[in-house]
Amino acid sequence: MSIPLNVTASPGLDRLADRLLEVGREAGLVSVGICDTQPFLEARQELFDRREAGLAGTMAFTYRNPERSTDPQRLLRNAASLVVGAVSYRQPRTDVGAIGEPTARVARYATDDYYTTLRSALERVAEELRTAGYRARVVADDNALVDRAAAVRAGLGWIGRNTGLIAPEEGGEVVLGSVVTDAELPGRGTPVEDGCGSCRACEPACPTGALADGRLDARKCLAWLVQAPGEFPREHRAALGDRLYGCDECTVVCPPSRVAARRHGDGPLGDDPGPTVVVLDLLGLDDEEVLERYGRWYLPGRDPDALRRNALVILGNTGHAGRDPRNGGHPVDSEVEAALVRYLGGESELLAGHAAWAALALGRDDLVRPHRHRSAVAAELASFQPSEQQPSQQPPGIDQTGAS
Repeated sequence: MSIPLNVTASPGLDRLADRLLEVGREAGLVSVGICDTQPFLEARQELFDRREAGLAGTMAFTYRNPERSTDPQRLLRNAASLVVGAVSYRQPRTDVGAIGEPTARVARYATDDYYTTLRSALERVAEELRTAGYRARVVADDNALVDRAAAVRAGLGWIGRNTGLIAPEEGGEVVLGSVVTDAELPGRGTPVEDGCGSCRACEPACPTGALADGRLDARKCLAWLVQAPGEFPREHRAALGDRLYGCDECTVVCPPSRVAARRHGDGPLGDDPGPTVVVLDLLGLDDEEVLERYGRWYLPGRDPDALRRNALVILGNTGHAGRDPRNGGHPVDSEVEAALVRYLGGESELLAGHAAWAALALGRDDLVRPHRHRSAVAAELASFQPSEQQPSQQPPGIDQTGAS
């Protein structure tokens, strides 16, 4: 592997390249490098192979047009160089829900708008190039470029067995983007050897078994399924657990990520569950309120029902878990029941079906039967298996209707 080209660049371009790295770091990039704009042919073939094998599922992104997303020269006329940068999302930030209320986790990469920080830093680099008389375009989080392949070529890290980029000093908790420019910059960055070795910590950590031999099956990946449109796959609902948006288990267990967290004084990953959302609060918001709070997340069609769908599955997985020690440890079932009844009788067939699954998982088929005339509810009644029911965690003397 090389970090090509332009090794005999003029002194002016040499100085400009060094200045761009300096500007990027000053703007908040934790890692930055420079490489050429030759097509990423290996990444292109991987996209085609994965799509052909069905591993992409319904995911589009860079799979939509591999010829374009793997060719930086299509992004800017006379494109000659890429300045590739990374921003860390390691910063822990925990929002604890009220005692006794079912809560949902949010993956660390979705706890803040890290791509805004990334784009801002890359824009600083692009402005430096424009000031020097060159054209420049920022490319980040828009599926126009295979970011991980660009980061590898620029020397930012290697592709881990979890299929994400792993940076030596930062681990896997980074978001990536680039500035494409017509400046013929000298390469900056040293190729990073694969550091995974025999480690396979990420594979057993995946809740659905989506990782195997360094390949990701998007049809099983919770990080994709929480964003995918339509029904949440029944076979993965229990595995969703309390994850509302995203899944970063394969990154959390990655040894370089854990070492980076300790190095930066953040404590071991996994000690902090990350930010949480109170599920019942979310289910009580109207469309405008959902988008106002969570609109930075990818929601298919900008439809808040995608997030409500996830929240209903979480209720099915955790609805018995909430206990308030202030009232003797009784489950907070009345609010859960009210939310399920509301969605069982609501306008959305999609949400009625997921509410039915949640109620059945909690052993509350009495809530479902009055709505069995609805097609989505009838389908859940017909398909639900006893093995999907969550073990009751209610204290002695409390039956499944909440009566003592």
